[in-house]
Amino acid sequence: MFRKSAPETLRNTTITGNNGGMAATFSILGADVAIKGDLSATADLHIDGAVEGDITCAALVQGEKSTVTGAIKAQSARLSGTVKGSIEAGELVILKTARIFGDVTYDALTIEQGAQVDGKFAHRVQLNDEAPLALVR
Repeated sequence: MFRKSAPETLRNTTITGNNGGMAATFSILGADVAIKGDLSATADLHIDGAVEGDITCAALVQGEKSTVTGAIKAQSARLSGTVKGSIEAGELVILKTARIFGDVTYDALTIEQGAQVDGKFAHRVQLNDEAPLALVR
């Protein structure tokens, strides 16, 4: 019935932030958690562990020791760990301890002195706050 230790890694798992319609304020993945699979959350997400998979959420906070291998899509993201993959965020803050290996797309960007980014930056072009600009030929 009870185990002395929980499994360290979840494999091929999709985790969806759905709590039956109740509004959750945030979800936390602790430093001892390693996940292989995509994460999707309607609430804010705080990651201190390791994620190998794509992350989609409203707001993401990444801890200094955290690693994400996969794409990140969030309305806002505050990154201070290692990311190996593309990032798409409305409001993006890259802290001095962050190590980013991938392309970055943003609406608003703040980078602290000391942060390392190896990739291309692109500002998202929008006509208004709702719809991205479509290219017309």
